[in-house]
Amino acid sequence: MNEPLLTIDGLRVSFTSDRSSREVLHGISLSVERGKVLALVGESGSGKSVTGLTTMGLLPKQAVVTEGTIRFRGQDITRHVPRSLRGAGIAMVFQNPRAALNPTRRVRDQLADVIRAHDRLDRAALQARLVELMHQVSITDVSRCLNAYPHQLSGGLCQRIVIAMAVACSPDLIIADEPTTGLDVLTQKSAMDLLLRLTREQDMGMILVTHDLGMAAQYSDDVAVMRHGEIVERGTPEMLFSNPQNNYTRRLVAACPNETSLLEAPEDAAARQESGPAVLLEVRNLVKEYQSGFRAVDDVSFSIRQGECLGLIGESGSGKSTISRLISRLVDVDSGEILFNGTSISSLSAEDFYRAPQRRQIQFVFQDAAGSLNPRYTAFRSIVDPLLRMGPVPEGDALAELVVQTARSVGLSEDMLERYPHQMSGGQCARVGIARAIIVSPDLLILDEPTAALDVLVQAEVLALLERLRRERGMSYLFVSHDLHVVRMLCDRAIILRKGRIVEAGRCENIFHAPQSNYTAQLLEAIPHFRPAACV
Repeated sequence: MNEPLLTIDGLRVSFTSDRSSREVLHGISLSVERGKVLALVGESGSGKSVTGLTTMGLLPKQAVVTEGTIRFRGQDITRHVPRSLRGAGIAMVFQNPRAALNPTRRVRDQLADVIRAHDRLDRAALQARLVELMHQVSITDVSRCLNAYPHQLSGGLCQRIVIAMAVACSPDLIIADEPTTGLDVLTQKSAMDLLLRLTREQDMGMILVTHDLGMAAQYSDDVAVMRHGEIVERGTPEMLFSNPQNNYTRRLVAACPNETSLLEAPEDAAARQESGPAVLLEVRNLVKEYQSGFRAVDDVSFSIRQGECLGLIGESGSGKSTISRLISRLVDVDSGEILFNGTSISSLSAEDFYRAPQRRQIQFVFQDAAGSLNPRYTAFRSIVDPLLRMGPVPEGDALAELVVQTARSVGLSEDMLERYPHQMSGGQCARVGIARAIIVSPDLLILDEPTAALDVLVQAEVLALLERLRRERGMSYLFVSHDLHVVRMLCDRAIILRKGRIVEAGRCENIFHAPQSNYTAQLLEAIPHFRPAACV
């Protein structure tokens, strides 16, 4: 029997400082074979990424391996990964492709750096290798992509570039750390199909770090469930997800959205719709075109009623974010009209809208919860900020009491209010972002992928929170997301966008069970499969 490509045995890692030492990996053991994919799943802070970084030899200085071994192709790399192995032996696909790429250098130069680190090629051979890599990751517009800077490419193209960098020197092992976070389902499927194909064809091994159980179920041969720095259960996807033995694994499986997940009973949703509330937002024939001639939004019309949640779905570049910015009046409208509570707000410039009374009634919850918070503000200061800017500001103790009540309404305890963003988890930062948006009692919340980077347990909590707030406060939501199961759970109706135009619209149950557009059917087909009952 051949020796595994990678073997980790009893690995312990601690983060140390002058005053303390905290162990984050508690004796984990795992192995990866050639041509196979091992998925590491678990909530944030479970140790998944630390495992990958330790294997790559990329731990920060304050982190040390205190016990255990890591062997790659029979070589001990526990405390030192030779430079010759990085890129050529083990490569990593990082979670945020734009952050992983240098914004000041062209794609061509960054790919060439990786190749030159391990191979000495003349100019012609290097150019041929770059073109080969572009075709290998299914990029057709080779010349434009090679000569572009990262900001000139879509998220999906940047992801492909990062994968090309990882496979440039034909490594034996790829560590893919949340490689599709923030990508739409079509781009996500394309990227994962590509990684799986390369793994099989080139007889590599892959560690897939993910919080998406559907992704793990569809693309891995073996799954290890991590919690608090330990592996609590391991097995094939069919065995693990159809009959989990560990209570924590059962919680993960129960929290993962699927075709039958519900936040609200069907009869309650039907009763709420039959009540016929007034229209809060109406968008008529909206158009936005940029100076390059690119029409990001092309004749879009829809409405949102009071207390309703409308889902906005589409791939990268479909116009979702532009529509959100137009409605929140962060950018100006070229043509068309936006009516809010019966009053036109599209004629106001973005600068003038800041002073308009409707500004307070439309609030935004951003995708990157931690990144949207000022790192110098405590949670209290972040939550109170909209009140200080738009008023009215309660006097005396009433202001502090309002902040505390708002924090409690989103599940934040009072002691959390003195923490800064770096002292909070992703779920806690998401709750601060929601509290900041609702403290001014808005009528409309624009939610831009608010759960995209959250693990399934935290995502389930945030979705339940949003549904409760909608019922209690009567707010309306414009929910921008690429996760179709989440849209089906939270939204009453949905709009499918493609290249700035609406290709399908209607009630969620109709769209998901009987799509009328071929494009909608493609989106539904691309959802990573997670059907525990069918895995037996």
